[in-house]
Amino acid sequence: MRAMKSQSGVVLIEALLGILIFSIGILALIGMQATAIRNTADARYRSEASFLATEVIGRMWLDIANIGDFDKDSGPFTPRDEWETKVLKTLPGVDIAGATRPTIEVDGVTGEVIVTVLWQQPGETTTRRLQMVNRIKGAATP
Repeated sequence: MRAMKSQSGVVLIEALLGILIFSIGILALIGMQATAIRNTADARYRSEASFLATEVIGRMWLDIANIGDFDKDSGPFTPRDEWETKVLKTLPGVDIAGATRPTIEVDGVTGEVIVTVLWQQPGETTTRRLQMVNRIKGAATP
């Protein structure tokens, strides 16, 4: 009879431990899901930045004679401005007048083009960066 009294409440403790372990497992799954969603958004923005950089380089290849119009110092109302507006509408955290402004640098001697796209994901303070370098044959001036 004494053995029965010392066993009372053990089932309740086992049930509470089972609920605790189950809860920790559910919280881990929720954390993994949040990480997966964040990584998916990051991949989406990187993909869009890559597409935008490739698009402007493609436009430069099509218009080699006017490649200087894409340079950051070429003046107002250039094809670069249209591209910057598209980047602003596509990627989050882009500031045309600020530190996250996308840039295009054209070296008229070598024909090297450097396209830099910067953005900030929503809820983050770090700036993401994609830089694409291309040498456009025929753009160099002798």
